Amino acid sequence: MSEPIKVALLDDIEQEEGIVVDSDVTGYKEPIAIFRIEDDEVYALNDTCTHETASLADGWVEGREVECPLHAAKFCLQTGNVLCMPATEGTNTHAVELRGDEIWLTPGKPASKNEDA
Repeated sequence: MSEPIKVALLDDIEQEEGIVVDSDVTGYKEPIAIFRIEDDEVYALNDTCTHETASLADGWVEGREVECPLHAAKFCLQTGNVLCMPATEGTNTHAVELRGDEIWLTPGKPASKNEDA
């Protein structure tokens, strides 16, 4: 498991939007999407939809869900669970935290699933 790395500032991501952090930055096997929702909560998922090759960071964020821009599959930002078809498989979460206005990511370490849904 890797150590936390600073990947962005909070103001780098608009509310209810996502950005991609490439593998060459994280050392993880695939790109990771970082999402910011209301109240400045941040979440991280594998960026690639499990249904087809599409960037989840390009999807639509509403509440704690992201909708894939290609075929409208939805994923829970907290758990990575798939919420509707056509995707049938969830995606990986990654631990992410705010330190002041800095976003720190621990690639490969699952996010805590103990948070309220």
